[in-house]
Amino acid sequence: MNTVLVIGAGASGMMAAYAAAQAGASVRCLEKNEKCGRKIYISGKGRCNLTNACAPDELAGNIISNPRFLYSTFSKFNNESAVRFFNEHGLATKVERGNRVFPVSDHSSDVIRTLETACRKAGVKFLMHTEVKDILVTNGRFAAALLDDGRLVKADACIIATGGLSYPTTGSSGDGFVWARNLGLSVTDMRPSLVGLRVKEGCCTQMEGLSLKNVEVRILAGKKEIFREFGEMLFTRRGVSGPVILTASARIGKLLEKQELKMYIDLKPALDEKKLDERILRDFESEKNRNFANALDRLLPSKMIPEVICLSGIAPQTKVHEIRRQQRLQLVQIIKNFPLTLTGSGDFNEAVITQGGVAVREIDPSTMQVKKVPGLFMAGEILDVDALTGGYNFTIAWSTGHTAGINAAKYAAGNED
Repeated sequence: MNTVLVIGAGASGMMAAYAAAQAGASVRCLEKNEKCGRKIYISGKGRCNLTNACAPDELAGNIISNPRFLYSTFSKFNNESAVRFFNEHGLATKVERGNRVFPVSDHSSDVIRTLETACRKAGVKFLMHTEVKDILVTNGRFAAALLDDGRLVKADACIIATGGLSYPTTGSSGDGFVWARNLGLSVTDMRPSLVGLRVKEGCCTQMEGLSLKNVEVRILAGKKEIFREFGEMLFTRRGVSGPVILTASARIGKLLEKQELKMYIDLKPALDEKKLDERILRDFESEKNRNFANALDRLLPSKMIPEVICLSGIAPQTKVHEIRRQQRLQLVQIIKNFPLTLTGSGDFNEAVITQGGVAVREIDPSTMQVKKVPGLFMAGEILDVDALTGGYNFTIAWSTGHTAGINAAKYAAGNED
């Protein structure tokens, strides 16, 4: 019987194993951890945002790196296909804000269980605590996987689904990139993505834990605006994070490696400067005899007030009725443009995904086969494709895994002795 080897029992690996088994192959899935899907387990704060319910033709617009590469595989297995797969295998799903799809149970473990059960029913055999050391090629074709204990695992085809570098505690240690380079494949520069950003100013430490909703974030390189988005963010010990910031990291990560960037937070985007000034005037009118430091609590979160006061240049003990119009307008500017300096991003221990990987020019987009090594396929985060938050990265994993699985099975059948 034609045999397919899958290395990695994560999202793309299990989907690849299932698809290959369904296509008639005898499939073994090698995983160095003691359990399948460790990264799935921690995703979405343990809930697993498994895809996005946007219209299929909107998928490419949420892909950051190499969206055109995914056109072919999305045409065969997309977000709707993923939802249908999970529903048909017994996992009820729901759609939340932003078209994010979650299991009704809110437990990522149910996503893993559904995948693993589907694989086992299809005949996939899992070999846990099994670590691959290298990929062996004979006469230009895939031949076997060399295990760390020296054993060889031969197969007619192999799918590498070892993930990227993010969350290394889940097993994403970059092994696949080493094997790819050993095979002469190009691997692009890699950086953490969907990750918090570091800030030069020390005020973030004072505001640690503060979450801001309904704010607008702008990021500039010099005078050029390179990012603008409305939503939620939060302050951390060393900088900023939250949904808007994670999206920003995917868009500006490469540039941030080269230079510092300025970020401005509009704390009241629903009010233009004139209306904000009128709002402040009303607040001041009702508290004209209070100190300035005590007159902003209806306008700003308490943790931000000392920082805004400091930037305003108005002495905290100034009576509200003594504040001049020019000082008030300066306060308006700070609230509409709270300034921070971005110096870098968090590391791979904090990043949701890896940006960069095996260059897509090395891969046949219609099959996920490595062009230089017949019989060898790749899927998921090992590839230089990544997306925004909202379930899009899992969609890439399901799609590329499914395509790799079907075509690895076809290849194996055609090369069966």
